[in-house]
Amino acid sequence: MSVPVRKAVMPVAGLGTRFLPATKATPKEMLPVVDKPAIQYVVEEAVEAGISDVLFVTGRAKYGLEDHFDRLPFLEQALEAKGDLDRLRQVREVADLADVHYVRQGEPLGLGHAVLMAALHIGNEPFLVLLGDDIIDRRNPVLTQMMNARAQHGGSVLCLMEVDPSQIHLYGCAAVEATDDSTIVRVTDLVEKPDAASAPSNYAVIGRYVLDPRIFAELERTKPGRGGEIQLTDALRTLAVDVPAGEGGGVVGVVFNGRRYDTGDKLSYLQAVVQIAAERDDLGPSFREWLRETVQAWEH
Repeated sequence: MSVPVRKAVMPVAGLGTRFLPATKATPKEMLPVVDKPAIQYVVEEAVEAGISDVLFVTGRAKYGLEDHFDRLPFLEQALEAKGDLDRLRQVREVADLADVHYVRQGEPLGLGHAVLMAALHIGNEPFLVLLGDDIIDRRNPVLTQMMNARAQHGGSVLCLMEVDPSQIHLYGCAAVEATDDSTIVRVTDLVEKPDAASAPSNYAVIGRYVLDPRIFAELERTKPGRGGEIQLTDALRTLAVDVPAGEGGGVVGVVFNGRRYDTGDKLSYLQAVVQIAAERDDLGPSFREWLRETVQAWEH
């Protein structure tokens, strides 16, 4: 439990079919949220929590993502020649965020399979998994809370959020019991995308995990579940229910009540762009005024 969390895994092999045709040649993770691609917000979140090593689990046609986190000498030279030092600093900072690595997921066999692809890189140490569809506001450092929960309780840690019961079928769902800390619950069962009638709670698992390395052994034994895919939720259920705490088992959840932006579908993506732009110091005042005027015009 005293081993620090240094590495993060970010599965990015999805095809982004919900955003076609925009994602035909552009990775969905590279769709801009104001002036940064969505995945950059996620990497910055991990770095701010102390992560120095990031592994992307990629698929085909993800070269734009790889180029984004690499140095582009010709662009840097052009910006320097123009004296555009602010943008030069921004593009260099992206390349220097962390030690970035890549592994290919040859077949889309599910989130559990994507995490299993990271086993050789991670080795026998705890690690983060961050999903690119969830952008967590930097004012809500949930990763730090989760790593502290891992240090206190051991095992694996989920990020849980209460959702309307009508939405629970979109998420993994946790059955929980209280602990002495009102922000931490013990996970006693997990179900992947249950219908509202059979869901054990309205606690949804959102895209942040601190995982014990024992997860890899369980993923190797996990058979395809919902959708014919290897589900991370199923392997985590085994850790929660069947594996003793001293052997890498046990799962707790940090209850998240902060600001989260969902870029997983078109409407939520547009809402995320508007929310983030409206709160920016440089864009917010003018943008909010334009929004007010636009809404008033629509209402009349």
